[in-house]
Amino acid sequence: MNILIWIVFGAIVGWIASKIMDTDAEQGLIGNIVVGIIGAFIGGFVMQSLGGSGVTGFNLGSLFVALLGSVILLAVYKAIAR
Repeated sequence: MNILIWIVFGAIVGWIASKIMDTDAEQGLIGNIVVGIIGAFIGGFVMQSLGGSGVTGFNLGSLFVALLGSVILLAVYKAIAR
């Protein structure tokens, strides 16, 4: 059940981040899930480095942390892809 929650969470966060970074047309469902999950790890690392808390579950705070990481991931991807 935990993996299913991560997949749903990743899909939601990845989709929102792709809309913010205007990469939605390039990504499909699998791309959104991967971006969301990797973004959650990046966001958690960034927040813990700054003294905050990372992704703590399926809640609003974790959504923002994962969204931050996903936007960072997509920004780096867009910079490299150019």
